[in-house]
Order: sequence, then C-alpha cells, then structure tokens
Amino acid sequence: MARGKYGTVFSIGLQNTFVYRWNFLLKTLFSLIPLAATVFVWRAVFSEGGSDTHGYDFHGIVFYFLLTNLVDTLVTPTEDEWQIAAEIRDGRISAFLTKPVDYLAYRLSLYASYRIVYTSVALLPLALLFWGFHDFLRMPQSSATWPIFLLSLSLSALIQFLMAYLIAMLAFWILEISTIVFLLYSFEYFLSGQVFPLDLLPDSFQGVIRWMPFTYEVFFPVQIFLERIQGPLLWQGLAIQTLWAAILLTMARCAWNKGIRHYQAVGG
Repeated sequence: MARGKYGTVFSIGLQNTFVYRWNFLLKTLFSLIPLAATVFVWRAVFSEGGSDTHGYDFHGIVFYFLLTNLVDTLVTPTEDEWQIAAEIRDGRISAFLTKPVDYLAYRLSLYASYRIVYTSVALLPLALLFWGFHDFLRMPQSSATWPIFLLSLSLSALIQFLMAYLIAMLAFWILEISTIVFLLYSFEYFLSGQVFPLDLLPDSFQGVIRWMPFTYEVFFPVQIFLERIQGPLLWQGLAIQTLWAAILLTMARCAWNKGIRHYQAVGG
C-alpha cells in the first residue's frame, strides 16, 4: 500500500515537474558555459606545465569535468530545500500531520521524479556534449566498475538529497535559510571536486576531506568511473559513503521529529 501511495506521489511529481522542462533545458545549456571556460583554463595550464599533472593529462582532466557535469545533472537536488522550507514557513506542512504520510518518503519520491524529468530533458545537450568531446572519452577497463559506479551514484544522490532536506528543516526555527544554504553550498562546490580534482590537493588535506560527506557527492563516483581508486581504498570509500548516508538519514529523522514538536508548540 505504501508503495502505491508514494508511487502516486512520484507520478504526480513527474507531471508537475514536466511543466518546467524548458527551464531545465535552458539551465543545462547555460551550465555548459562554465565547462567551456574550464576546458580553456586547463588547456592553458597543460600548455605551460607539461603533459601530466598528478596522473591527469589534458584529455583526462577534460573527461573528469565532463563526468562531474554528468553526475551533477543526475543527482543534485533541484530547489528541494527551498520548496520544503516554503512548506514549513507557509504552514502547508500542517496537512501532512493529519495524514498517514511519511514526509521524508514523500519528498524523496518527489526528488526522484524531479531528477528523472531533469535528466531526460538534459540528455540531448549532454549527449551532444559528449559526442563533441568523443576523443576525450575513456571508458572503464573492467566491467565490474559499472555496477560499483551506479551504487556509488545512488548513495551520492541520497547524500545530496538528505543534506538539502536537513538544511530545509532549519525553517522550523529560523525564518530565512538562504544565507546558510549559500554558505554550505560554497563549501560543497569546492569540496565535492567540481572546481578541480581533489587528488591534486596535498596528501594531508586529502586525509581530512576524505572523511567529509562532500567528497562523496561528486568526486568519489567520478573517481570510481575513472578507475583511479581501486582495491581496499575503493571499498573503504564505499563504506564511508554508506556511513554518511546512514548518518544523514538518522539526522533527517531526528530533525523532523524535533521540528514538528517545535512547530506544534508555537501553534504553526
């Protein structure tokens, strides 16, 4: 019965989100502009500094950023935190308190529908992008890499959604969450490897950030696909990624329970 209930939510989310397909297409197209600038910057870096940087050549670094763009398209939430915060702030959350609906499962169903619509709309420009850089593509040598990459990608999606959900829960206590959102996402953009590959950083710094959840949002799945992380480090990374998903899920449940008690106490 629960499957049918949240399946209905998923279906409604697909229909509602499809209305914004042109917005998604424009967003995807404009996201290619920073990627083009990145290619020009790294071309200059390699022309000045040689043909190899920490195991990356020019083709390798371009493919890295193509993959980060792809992973970001597949798993990054689209305004979920703003929508959840608005439902809390406007009192619409009250409707869920009288219904047999798990709000976290409800929002996760909507997140999945959003990602499917966004990915389907972005698929054509991304396919054209990869075709344009087909000389840069390097597919995994081992067939076992694919299922491990998909597992890591799923955990990455869960981590990103739960982080957005947790930020939105702050709306139970504070009126405006935008400052916190932009502050956190500034760290996230840097520490998830979207500015440059994190393995270019000093070993001491890598030893710290490998325990942070941001590393496992984009950088880690991309490293798996590139087969730059293997053996014990691969399984250790998957264990850390799974642990962060479990921690964030527990925190999300606790934040909701505490938030609802506060919400009812103030007569929301």
